[in-house]
Amino acid sequence: MSTFFVSRHPGALQWMRQNHIAFDHHVPHLEIEHIRQGDTVIGSLPVNLAAEVCARGATYRHLSLKITASDRGRELSAAELERYEATLTSYVITESP
Repeated sequence: MSTFFVSRHPGALQWMRQNHIAFDHHVPHLEIEHIRQGDTVIGSLPVNLAAEVCARGATYRHLSLKITASDRGRELSAAELERYEATLTSYVITESP
């Protein structure tokens, strides 16, 4: 069982390290074929990809922020992630027809 942290943002990686959140692999983009039952994936994935993670029997932990509209779409520092109350929340997401 492995933990994957999925992010291309340096501030998010720094925040993870500052908060002593352990992970085995840091990748900028998730390759779903690498995910196995019992793995954990941490990141801010699109809902369809998060559903695939869950369908494979892995745990999805979403990196959530209470961000202002004016700060969307730009790189944030670890300090800004703290200011925007970054949290990790586990979700179980399933696809429905």
